[in-house]
Amino acid sequence: MFEQNHYREVKAILDAKIEELGLRKTVERYKILEEVYKRDDHFEADELYFAFVERNFSVSKSTVYNTLDLLVELGLVNKRQFNGSHAARYEKSFGRKQHSHLICVDCNRVFEFCDPRLQAIQDSISQFYQMPIIEHSLIIYGQCQRENCQKNG
Repeated sequence: MFEQNHYREVKAILDAKIEELGLRKTVERYKILEEVYKRDDHFEADELYFAFVERNFSVSKSTVYNTLDLLVELGLVNKRQFNGSHAARYEKSFGRKQHSHLICVDCNRVFEFCDPRLQAIQDSISQFYQMPIIEHSLIIYGQCQRENCQKNG
């Protein structure tokens, strides 16, 4: 779900970084940011690129990849490698709760879940090692066994 308030905040963060780096404020960068924050899925960079191609919006693949790298650097987007895949998947991160992933090995569908017991484990580990936990990543693989499993695509 697209939240206009989150978009305004992430746009301001991107604006500040662009100014700091002396980059140009291009329409393409902001369109990519907007598209990422309209999505609720885990997407590959090429999927994002082809979404623009389908809408006849002119943007290069390198601009998509470079902008995603910048958004990852800013903490506005998370980049994940699932199931040994060479293709990275991205998801918006600003304003989202920590969550883990369950992935179907047949259709590669990603299910998000949150379990408060994981926070308790994280707190326990942090206390034991006297190290603040910045982030964790838990990925579980299974077979969705659903009638609508998106096998082969």
